[in-house]
Amino acid sequence: LVVPSFSDLLLDSRRAAAMNSFVRAVHLARSESAKLSRPIVLCKTTNLETCAPNNASWDLGWLIFAPALGDLEATAPLLRQQHWPGLEITSNRNRFTFHPFHRRRQTNGTITFCDRRGPIKARAVIISYTGRPRVDSVAPGGRALRCRG
Repeated sequence: LVVPSFSDLLLDSRRAAAMNSFVRAVHLARSESAKLSRPIVLCKTTNLETCAPNNASWDLGWLIFAPALGDLEATAPLLRQQHWPGLEITSNRNRFTFHPFHRRRQTNGTITFCDRRGPIKARAVIISYTGRPRVDSVAPGGRALRCRG
């Protein structure tokens, strides 16, 4: 009787830790953009040094960097985050670029965090066009979250 509850608690805790890490990354990117008065990029990565290609997954991690003018690749990451085992992390964006004065110049982005329990227990970090993150159990518009598996 206790084992399933403990298992759910462990899965919830792991998912929450990953989501909190991502929300902190969004806040760091926003604040660095305002502080440096320049764009800051948050992107998925497979090697913790450069942004991953579009067909890669967010599962392996993300990084934040301040691109050189005209260069969209990481040269000196500000923050690197490794993958979270047991989680499937998907997004409708390949990268998020935060501009000074809280203008992201994109539509909302949704990062979905799933585990083996599937969409019923999935949670999402939704980033508004101004760059503010919020956590939700449904996608924008009240749609159900989707997992890859």
